[in-house]
Formats: sequence, structure tokens, C-alpha cells
Amino acid sequence: MREKVYIAINVVANIAGIPPSTLYSMLNEKSKNPGVASIKKICEGLEISIREFFDSDLFDDLEQEIK
Repeated sequence: MREKVYIAINVVANIAGIPPSTLYSMLNEKSKNPGVASIKKICEGLEISIREFFDSDLFDDLEQEIK
């Protein structure tokens, strides 16, 4: 498992090549369904896999919505 590193949102947005407003929306839950492309860019910028990104206790209690 990788060590936790704290990094500014603007820095993550910059290295991921996405607007900071997109990342802020994702973090503030304004974006209820962030695009896979944005998540992939963030993972690439942070040099982690998508699997590593979702391998977190944060996702254990989420209910899956079916629409």
C-alpha cells in the first residue's frame, strides 16, 4: 500500500490536466457522477491505477443506485 500524501487540490488538477473547478465539484459532491475520463486523468497524474483509487474504505458504505 502506498503512503498517504497530502497535496493541494490545484496541484492535483494541474498535474491531471483538468480544471480545478472540476476537481472541486467532485470533492464537494456537486458532481454526483464524475466522468470516468476525469477520474482516469486524476489517477494518471497521481501515478496510481484506477483500481488503487477505488480501493478505499470510503467506497465500502456507498449504496449502488440503479436508474
